[in-house]
Order: sequence, then structure tokens, then C-alpha cells
Amino acid sequence: MSPTRAPHAPARRPLPGWLLVLPAVLFLCAFFVLPLIGNAARSFEGADGGFTLLRYLVLLGDRFNLGVIAETVALSSVVTVICAVIGYPVAYYLVRHAGRFGGVIIFLLIAPLLTSIIMRTYGWQVLFARRGLVNNFLVQDLGLLDRPLQLLNTPGIAIVALVHVLVPYMVLSIATVLQGIDQRLEEGAQMLGASPWRTFREVTLPLSADGIGTGAILVFMIANGSFVTLVLLGGGFQTLPLLIYQQFTTTRDFGMASAMSVVLLVIALACLYLQLRLVRRQGV
Repeated sequence: MSPTRAPHAPARRPLPGWLLVLPAVLFLCAFFVLPLIGNAARSFEGADGGFTLLRYLVLLGDRFNLGVIAETVALSSVVTVICAVIGYPVAYYLVRHAGRFGGVIIFLLIAPLLTSIIMRTYGWQVLFARRGLVNNFLVQDLGLLDRPLQLLNTPGIAIVALVHVLVPYMVLSIATVLQGIDQRLEEGAQMLGASPWRTFREVTLPLSADGIGTGAILVFMIANGSFVTLVLLGGGFQTLPLLIYQQFTTTRDFGMASAMSVVLLVIALACLYLQLRLVRRQGV
């Protein structure tokens, strides 16, 4: 007699894809989308509980508020340009020439991101205070100055602190794209008589435009909402995040603060829209 075979167990059906992403979608809706909707609704709520556009008319019709919005965009743009100028050479060296030292460079890049923003900002104060390390070195050690320089509470130190923490986003975005560029394209251009500079200008730079665009969007949006660095280091900037903080803590006008935060969100969404329209995505 042949041995009896056990009945086959029914095959398990894989879970549908929508069920796998459902927990993440519910989490984002509960802690991200719904608070944003509530914040936007508060900005349109009138004194009698009705609908009003008065806050936006005041915000967008007042010269001071428009100046704050313009200064916010200008500061973020300056930081973005500096990060691109500094970050591209670093990314190019990291991909093309770093070799076994690439891991060390990446660690040095992300090290500022692993440090608390409070500790990082106070570190700048220790360096550039009137009796800080830089002034003591220039006045006491080298004797180049008769009195300490006023380095804190200046626009330059605030921009330097923002660039210090945001340039890794630019470098990593550009390096990711540079890694996907076939070096044979650059070698072919040079074999056809192009100089290294022309090869970079007409081959490497256009092909890495996606990385520059992605890094610029990331840096701009993060700089656009930066708050702690500008509060602790000063610099005389008056930006939307600082104005929102004043509305919450000083005037207690939560409706106007909500309207300002909506405008800040719209600026960020406009950056994403520009990225989708202006940056060509390969294979999409």
C-alpha cells in the first residue's frame, strides 16, 4: 500500500498593497494633515465664528508684512545659493576622487545633523562671542586687534550657521545624481577635444541638474522655516517664523499666526511645484 499523502495546506494570499500602507496613511492624516487643516480653518475664522479673509488681506496688504515675507524668501535664497556653491565641489570630489575616504567625508557631512540644534547654536556663540575663541585668538594671541570684533548678532553669522547645517542636504543630493552619471560620457567628450572645464560645463553640470534642483528645494524649504538659529544668533533678520512666534507669545493672536503659517506652507508648496515643473526627472 502506498502511503497516504497529507492534504496540501491552502496557499496564503498576500495582503493587498493598500492595506500595507494604511497604517502610515492613518498616522500622517492624524498627526500631519488634520492639524494643517485645523490651522488653516482657524486662519479663516472670524470673530463671530463665520468665514473671513480679513487676516490675509491684512497680511498681504501691509507693507511691513510683505517686507517680512520678502526677507524670508531672500534669506532662504542666499543660503541656498551659498550651499550650492560650496556643496557642488564637495559632492564632485566625494564621487570622483574620494575613494576609500568617502565614508569619512560622509560622516563629517552628517555630523552636524547628529548634534542638537541648541548645542550647535551655542557652539557658534562660544566661538564668536566678544570673549570667545576667535576674538581671544585675534586680540590676545596674535595681537592683530586692539578690541574684540562684534561677530554675534550680525547677518553674516546667522547665514554661516544656516549654511553649516544645510550644506549636507545639498552635497548628498548632488552626489546621488553624480554617481549615476556614466564617466564614459566625460571621457568621450575629452577624447573629442573638449577641455576639462568645457566637459564639466556642457556634460557633467547639465546631467547633474536634477541633484542641484533637489538639493536647492530641500535647503530652501528648511531655511524658509528656520527659527531657533535666528532667535539665538540674531542677525537682525525679521522672518515669517519669528513673526509667527511673536504672534503666539506676545500678541496672542492665534488667527493671524495661523494665517502666517499658511503663507509659509504655500511658499514651501510653491517650491515643490517648481521642482516638478523645472527639474526634468529621468525615467519619470
